[in-house]
Amino acid sequence: MLKQRIITALVLIFLFGAITILLPPFWYALLIGAVILAAAWEWSVLTGLNSMAGRLVYLCLLIVAGALLFAWLGVTPAAAALNRTETALLLGMGLAFWLLVLFLLLGYPGNRVRWDSGPRIGAMGALALLPSLMGVIYLKYLMPAGYLVLALVAAVAAVDIGAFFYGRGFGRRPLAPAISPNKTWEGVWGGLAVCLLAAAAMAWAMHRWLRPLNSGDFALIAALALATIAFGVIGDLLESMLKRNRNAKDSGNLLPGHGGLCDRVDSLLAATPVFVLGMMILVEGNNNQ
Repeated sequence: MLKQRIITALVLIFLFGAITILLPPFWYALLIGAVILAAAWEWSVLTGLNSMAGRLVYLCLLIVAGALLFAWLGVTPAAAALNRTETALLLGMGLAFWLLVLFLLLGYPGNRVRWDSGPRIGAMGALALLPSLMGVIYLKYLMPAGYLVLALVAAVAAVDIGAFFYGRGFGRRPLAPAISPNKTWEGVWGGLAVCLLAAAAMAWAMHRWLRPLNSGDFALIAALALATIAFGVIGDLLESMLKRNRNAKDSGNLLPGHGGLCDRVDSLLAATPVFVLGMMILVEGNNNQ
């Protein structure tokens, strides 16, 4: 299983890196939108929708919502940048959602009756998927070479890798036994350590090739690293909670060795809003001074 996970991960890294660097922003936005729709298809199972018709209706609703967001934020072939204020508002909504999720996790399973319904879990899917979709697209428009998108994915991957291997080797204290018994506090600290190393590498690269960073910039990058692991854990636990609610091991079987697409991007979904808001301050804020 570990060998299969590694092979799948390497293939995904190569494909994602290639399309992120090579595709123009608009076509990249359409492709990432298609990936999010695949994740939405898996999420429709977590809502309890068992019929093909019901799942297609859910998918169509998210397609309409995504198209409206594309129009609102200015995602067009001719656009050089997206609407900054509108994007910040959407990301703020996404950030507020993930903070609310934290309280749902802390109250589980006693609060299950409050959220365990198809429409509410479906709304969770929209709030998890759509702001993160637009956040990734915003990063691509902000830096068309794709390096900011890759930095986001690398930071989240660093958390996952550190948590997986350190937790597997040294995990003793359960993080959230009622939700996911295999996740441990030791895994969180391992993910934090690797994420901080990745943040240091990102800060060095930005300082060397983007622009000189000051002490405030370095502090912001460190804060983003801490936020990345915190929200990444929240995203991971939310999906675990919803899978446990449906007695499902994985969200799907699209990715050999990893399960479904949602199993692979759950941490990324939660970390994206805060990361992109931080990049707005770090990159655009400095340029506007």
